[in-house]
Amino acid sequence: MLLVAFVVYQLVWADHTSKLNVDKDKLTITTIVEEDFLDYMTATGTVEPIATIYLDAIEGGRVEKIMIEEGSMVTEGDIILQLSNPDLNLRILTNQANLAEQENRLRDTKLLMEQQRIDLRRQIIQLDYDLIKLKREYNRNKTFIKKGLISEEEFLLSEDSYNLAEQTLKLFEERSEQDSIFRTTQVINLEQALTRMHDNLSLVKEKLESLNIKAPISGQLGTLNAEIGQTITTGYRVGQVNVLDSYKVMAPIDEHWIDRIKHGLLGTLDRNDKTFELSITKVYPEVRNGQFEIDMEFNNEKPENIRTGQTYRIRVELGRPKMATQVLKGGFYSTTGGQWIYVVDPSGEFATKRSISTGKMNPRYYEILDGLVAGEQVIISPYDGFGDNEKLILK
Repeated sequence: MLLVAFVVYQLVWADHTSKLNVDKDKLTITTIVEEDFLDYMTATGTVEPIATIYLDAIEGGRVEKIMIEEGSMVTEGDIILQLSNPDLNLRILTNQANLAEQENRLRDTKLLMEQQRIDLRRQIIQLDYDLIKLKREYNRNKTFIKKGLISEEEFLLSEDSYNLAEQTLKLFEERSEQDSIFRTTQVINLEQALTRMHDNLSLVKEKLESLNIKAPISGQLGTLNAEIGQTITTGYRVGQVNVLDSYKVMAPIDEHWIDRIKHGLLGTLDRNDKTFELSITKVYPEVRNGQFEIDMEFNNEKPENIRTGQTYRIRVELGRPKMATQVLKGGFYSTTGGQWIYVVDPSGEFATKRSISTGKMNPRYYEILDGLVAGEQVIISPYDGFGDNEKLILK
């Protein structure tokens, strides 16, 4: 009879959940709270110049002289490097020689054309004079033929001579007009070719001037990748000028926050017991090694004696505070993913597994959406070694 009663008890009332004895002193136990949830995240930012202008070699050459050393302050237009390029000098000499030859050719052509124009004009004047005489003789012979003073043959000869002279004059006048058009076109072509040669020479001279690598803006000369005697190719980045009128803070952000980090969000940093406000001005889209980058600029005042390369802990505000149930962050999350947690019984003798739902998080807390209430105690230390046990017996 006692055996039957024992079996019934085991089947109906006995606790069949899997259990594990654990040392309570080795656990981290905290109390669930309900208070304002501060929606923010933190990151380590590095101070950088507000802008960086890179120095690229427009024309290649050999480094002859370094005029300004790395780290020095520069003014827009200051010569930083002097390069030499013998091939470029040779091109200038060749272009100058070609230009002089073209100018002489144009001058000779104009002179020849003017001579041809004058000769043709002289011929036209002579033809016009001859035509006047022949016309006078022809009109006189028309009177003489009527009076029978000359033969018909003589009259026809004067008429033919007059007509021939008239046609010849017209032909020379047409030729003069065509020659004028041709001369004008030829001169225009030569002048255009001369202009192109001037432009080419100016371009080469500009390239020669670009052998003096100058500061494009006032600021501080940053890295300078050049040594005396080094041959630099076109497009080679020789250095950079940092604009120090202001500064920005660049911070790498874990990709977990990529959907919440937006342009214009505010942030703060603390230095010497003073808080400075910043705003996100740029969010870089690329994710590398699980991180993306943001740029933040100071809204008003910036820390004194700020220097490029300094690091600060930045706090980025993601939203307004709101009342929420919260649990301190702990190692349990890496095992449970925020889907369950061990809740300590009010007796303090054991803890049982309970399903929960988590929302947002900040550097200190997870937001609890469901499954826990304020005042309950939970285990937040890592769950390594607990296995799938439903209950932990706290010793």
